[in-house]
Amino acid sequence: MLYFGFLGYRRPFLMRLQFLEQALAKVNSSDPDVISTIISRFSNIPKLKAESPCHKMKIIDRCFSRRTIEEIISSLEIEALNKKDDWISSTIQSLKKASPTSLKISLRSIREGRLQGVGSCLIREYRMVCHVLRAEFSKDFSKGCRAILIDKDRNPKWEPARLELIRDDDVDRYFCKIDDEDWEDLKLPPRSNLPPYAIAKL
Repeated sequence: MLYFGFLGYRRPFLMRLQFLEQALAKVNSSDPDVISTIISRFSNIPKLKAESPCHKMKIIDRCFSRRTIEEIISSLEIEALNKKDDWISSTIQSLKKASPTSLKISLRSIREGRLQGVGSCLIREYRMVCHVLRAEFSKDFSKGCRAILIDKDRNPKWEPARLELIRDDDVDRYFCKIDDEDWEDLKLPPRSNLPPYAIAKL
């Protein structure tokens, strides 16, 4: 929201957001160009700090649009060879230190979420969290908590330890309904009486 000029610390921000909501509610179209034109009328160019990641959007789009996490890291490494940049280096380091399993399921969740409504997203993420807490497939969550909160060595021993050891069907399991009556699936109440302005345009 900051990047697109909606986020601010003054009252006009809330007023602009309200007017934007009203303008979108009046439009009977899901055409992205129409929606983008309306949004642009209410946005301002934000003043960003020099080190803001928003200045890296071309690199972010180029690298993080890759299909797999392995390809994302490889793309960032190529960028690092061509250009010395602290943000790129720290991003590569952060990704390589993270749980390989978490990276895989997080990327999968983000990609699926782009095509789902909020209800489906909440159910998907609820199932993911349940599987992570149950630790049936991986104990990385407890290992990460131990490394940060208990031992404080910040050196968790991930299992599997490398991205290439995680198969697609390993990732699939985190998105399945849990077959255990003690772990009930998330059930959202029906909301058929939503006003028009609350229905997504895109």
